[in-house]
Amino acid sequence: MTRTRHVVVVGGGNAALCAALAAREQGAQVTLLERAPHEARGGNSRFTAGAMRTVYGGAEDLRRIMPELTDAEVARTDFGSYSREKFYDDLGRVTQYRSDPDLAERLIEGSFETLLWMHGHGVRFLPLYGRQSFEVDGKVRFWGGLTVEAWGGGPGLVDSLTSIAERAGVALRYGARATRLERHGRGWRVGVADDWIDVDAVVLACGGFESNPAWRTRYLGPGWDLAKVRGTRFNTGDGIRMAVDAGAATRGNWSGCHAVGWDMNAPEFGDLAVGDNFQKHSYPFGVLVNSDGRRFVDEGADFRNYTYAKYGREVLGQPGQCAWQLFDAKVTHLLRDEYRIRQVTKVTADTIEALAAKMEGVNAANLVAEIAAYNAAVDTATPFDPTVLDGRGTEGIAVPKTNWANRLDTPPFEAYGITCGITFTFGGLAVDAGARVCGEDGEPTPDLYAAGELVGGLFYFNYPGGTGLTSGAVFGRTAGTAAAQPAA
Repeated sequence: MTRTRHVVVVGGGNAALCAALAAREQGAQVTLLERAPHEARGGNSRFTAGAMRTVYGGAEDLRRIMPELTDAEVARTDFGSYSREKFYDDLGRVTQYRSDPDLAERLIEGSFETLLWMHGHGVRFLPLYGRQSFEVDGKVRFWGGLTVEAWGGGPGLVDSLTSIAERAGVALRYGARATRLERHGRGWRVGVADDWIDVDAVVLACGGFESNPAWRTRYLGPGWDLAKVRGTRFNTGDGIRMAVDAGAATRGNWSGCHAVGWDMNAPEFGDLAVGDNFQKHSYPFGVLVNSDGRRFVDEGADFRNYTYAKYGREVLGQPGQCAWQLFDAKVTHLLRDEYRIRQVTKVTADTIEALAAKMEGVNAANLVAEIAAYNAAVDTATPFDPTVLDGRGTEGIAVPKTNWANRLDTPPFEAYGITCGITFTFGGLAVDAGARVCGEDGEPTPDLYAAGELVGGLFYFNYPGGTGLTSGAVFGRTAGTAAAQPAA
C-alpha cells in the first residue's frame, strides 16, 4: 500500500495556498503554516489589486477564465491579445535579459494554464477595467499587457483560495512561525516554536525580506531602512534563512526590489483597510518633482506597468526620500481611484505659484521655473492618447519626457506627496523550473521546494506589472504537485 505523503507549506499567501491546494489535489496530507494571525493572514497577496499577467489570444481565451463576460462587454471592449512572444519580450526587456530562461519559460508557458486551473477550483476572475483600460471613441481599450484580476482583488483572491483549500482538507495553522528546517531521514523536520513537525516534503512560500530593515540595508543598500513597507510585516526572510541554513544556495538580484511611489504619510506597514490605495500610479500623465523643485525621471518612458516597480527606488534617492506628482485639470479624469481616497497627501491651487507655496518642503521658485521650462518643451503637435505609447514628448530639456507630455496650464492644479514603498525583494533561493530548491552544487535538494517572492533569479532591476501573483501561482502549483510525489 502506498503511504500518504505529508507536505508542509510555509506561508499563507497566493503562492502558499496554490501549493497547498495542488499537493492536496495529488492526495497528500497537507499542513499550511502561516506566521501571521488569522486576521492578518494572506501575506503580500492580500494587499494587492489581484492583477495577474497571462498569455491570451483574445476575448475567447479570456472567456475560458471569465465565463461571465457578456456579448455586450466583448462587443464594446478591445481586449487585444498578449502573446507568449510579447510576454518573453516584456520580461526580458525590463530585467535587462537577466531573468533565468528556465524560470521565465515555466512562468510564461504556465500562466494561462494555471489561471484555468485556479478557475476550475472556483477562483473568479474579471477584466481589470478600472486600472488598465480607457474609453476612446466609444471603445474600451486595454493597454500594457495586463487584463485580468481576481474578483475582490488581493483580499478576494486570498479568501477564495483559503476557502477552497479548507474544503479540500488542507490543515491551516495561524500564528505558526516556522523558524527551523532540518533534514530528517528521507524527509524533513520543521520547527515551530518548541515543537517539531516531521514531514515528507516542504514548500517554502513565505515571502522575501522586505519587512526586515536590517536585511534591506545589508542587501539593498543605505537608506532602504527608511522605506515604507507596502504589505505584510511578517516577510522578514524566514524561509530564505531556514533554507540556507539547510544547505540551499541563493540566486538573483539581491540588491534589487519592487518599490513604488507610496503616499508620504502612509503607515510604516500596509493597512488592510486601505489595501494598495496608498500607491500613486498615474504619474505618466503628469510630472514628478523632488523637494528641490526639479524633475528627476522620464514619467512617460513606458506604460506605468513597466516603470512603476523601479521608480520607488528613484524616489528614495531624492532629498528627504520624497517627491511630488503634479497634474492639471486636463488629465485629472484619468487619475486612478487611489487618488480619491480620504487618506491622501494632496494640495490644490489655481496657479502653479500658489501650488508650489503649499507643497511642504519644496523649493517654490525652482518649481515654478521647472514647470515653465517643461511647458515650453512639450510637443503639442503630436496627439495625446493614453492607450498607446503616443510619442508626445518634450524637446530640449535635461530630463526628457517620452510619451504623454502635456503642458500644465489648466487650473485647478493638484500635487500629491509620495515616498518609497517597498513591495518585495528580488533576491532569493536558487530554484529550478520544477520549483526544487538547489544546493551550492547546483543539484536539487530532495523534497524541498519554493514558490513566490523568495524565488531568486526571475526578476532583476524591474518587473512587469501583474507578474508576481502569476509567478506565485505557477510555481506554487508546480511545487505542491511535485512535493506530493515521492522523490525519484
